Amino acid sequence: MPERQKPANFRNLLNHVSAANAKRVAASAEELAQRVLATVGARQPESRISADSQTYWRRPSGDRWQANAHWRDASVFQGSDLWSRLGHEHLDLFDAGARMAGFTGPWHRVLEWGCGGGANAIHFAPRAEEFIGVDIAAETLQECERQVRAACDTPFRPVAIDVANPEEALDAAGGLVDVFFSCYVFELIPTPEYGERLLRIARQLLTPGGLAMIQIKYDPGSWHTGPRRRAYRTGLAEMTTYGIDAFWQTTTRCGLQPLAVHLVPKNELDERYAYFFLRNGNPS
Repeated sequence: MPERQKPANFRNLLNHVSAANAKRVAASAEELAQRVLATVGARQPESRISADSQTYWRRPSGDRWQANAHWRDASVFQGSDLWSRLGHEHLDLFDAGARMAGFTGPWHRVLEWGCGGGANAIHFAPRAEEFIGVDIAAETLQECERQVRAACDTPFRPVAIDVANPEEALDAAGGLVDVFFSCYVFELIPTPEYGERLLRIARQLLTPGGLAMIQIKYDPGSWHTGPRRRAYRTGLAEMTTYGIDAFWQTTTRCGLQPLAVHLVPKNELDERYAYFFLRNGNPS
């Protein structure tokens, strides 16, 4: 590199670092402001957060949106095998949970709640006779189906839902499923109470003895790690969290039998994840 280019390149590097730092500072300030507002009682109703969530996911808006939806082409997944590895690791984790639970049932129909751009689907779908992908955005369902078709011959059934009415998936899924799983989704839902609706949907969709794996972002009890309950667009990945014991009790209340929980304190995308393995143990 010519000597005369070094100062300019160095200035460019400094500018890049300064811009990145400025974004982090702004994001931290925004998070702090929203937490303070929620703490003093300025929480938004679930209906408002649901509407904001619907608007966000139904309006694709560039690279950040694709990253949040886990599309393969998002910049966060470029230059590494992270996109594919996420799904592979989730399948390995499900298999470990299935062995622990003694789950030997068939994989006739597998449903992923919040299938995103297919990072999980390309690994789970080859095991299934039919793969059902549930999501909010039609574009995301199309992308997931494209990835599944490139990976295997398993039929893909897209199920588009409105945030305000997730129960419409009960009919649209076309029957019971043997496996139900959801990763990087429960942190994005409007409220913890909304999560109970999803758990009851899982209970109704699973065959007797069917197995579910649901990932949540857990709350260790800090002021800044509880459910955010406002300003969806600027804090969607912090919108809903649960205490581990509280979520365990919630799954039981919703008719599922919790079997085990696997903790991931930090990974390459975020931190404080817990994977719950749940069986539909009530045949009625």
